[in-house]
Parts: sequence; C-alpha cells; structure tokens
Amino acid sequence: MFEFIYQSGWGAFSILLLFQLPFMFFFLYVVFSRSSAGSTTIDISDGKVNKLKNAWISVVVILFLGINLFSIQYIPAISTAAIAKVTGDVVDVDVSAVSWNYEISKQEFTAGQSVRFSAKSVDTVHGFAVYHPDGRILFTLMLVPGVGPSSLIHTFTDPGTYKVRCLEYCGAAHHEMSDELIVTAKSS
Repeated sequence: MFEFIYQSGWGAFSILLLFQLPFMFFFLYVVFSRSSAGSTTIDISDGKVNKLKNAWISVVVILFLGINLFSIQYIPAISTAAIAKVTGDVVDVDVSAVSWNYEISKQEFTAGQSVRFSAKSVDTVHGFAVYHPDGRILFTLMLVPGVGPSSLIHTFTDPGTYKVRCLEYCGAAHHEMSDELIVTAKSS
C-alpha cells in the first residue's frame, strides 16, 4: 500500500514535505507574530520557551522514529529474508557486470516466481537496477569489484519486459549498459 513512498520520486518528495511543512509553518508563525508586535518587547519566560522547544523536539523525534520503523519492511535485506522464509522455491540467477554489459544466467521468469539475483562486477563499480514495465524502479544493487556478490530476492508479480540498467557511472559507454528480463503470465 505504501510502496509508492519508496519507489518513486513523488514518495520521497511527500516525505520531505512531511518534515519541511511543520518547520515552515512554525517559522512563519514566529516571524509574523514578532512583526505584528510592533516596537514593544515581548516578555516570554524561559519556562515557556523550554516547553515549546521540548514539544517541538518530541514531535520531530516521534515522526522520525515512526517513519523509520515503518520503513524497515522495505529494506532489501529484510524483504529478501521475508521472501526466502515464505517461499522455498527460489530461482537462482547469477549476474556478472563487465565493460558495459551484463551476463545474466537466466532472463525469463514466470509471474509470482521468486528470483535470487547474485550479482558481481568484474572490472569497475557498476549498478544492477531492475525497472518495472511501467518505468518505476523495483530494486538496485551496487556492484563493487573484489567484494563478493550482492544478493537479493525479488518476486515478479506482473508479466512484461523489465529493463535492467546500470546506475553507477562506469565509463564512456555507461549509457548503453542495459539488458532485459522477460516475465510471462502464470499458465492456469
């Protein structure tokens, strides 16, 4: 239900607004209340300032912790562990990234099938990002040479052609580094 927050720029923008708007309103309130006071001084006790400060810090901490605790389920390692625990039938796919192309051991899957991608880089830092047919990013792995394979389990739910792109600048032909995964509908 809340996947849009983690899979699109608009989700990240809405979280940014969630944190920025209260600060902006508080700032405007302080500025306009001070400007309407005119030249008279406002006598605010230290106790009142401390109460406001503590209330404001409490709201920020609660929001921060709440959003972070809620988002734990979307961390790739957590979602991968959950998928591995639920489904015992996982297809293993080896991916090697080298000089602006991918060597993928299997590229055709069935919708509903869980796939464990074990990806590594042979020459330089590469990315392995898989995009849904509608254009949103599903997941990405950063591949560093000499650092064992990065692994992630993903379950494809919709049939279609999924794009694979490198999201780490890897040299002159970086823009051409792409591939495709084909997901077919389950046969009844």
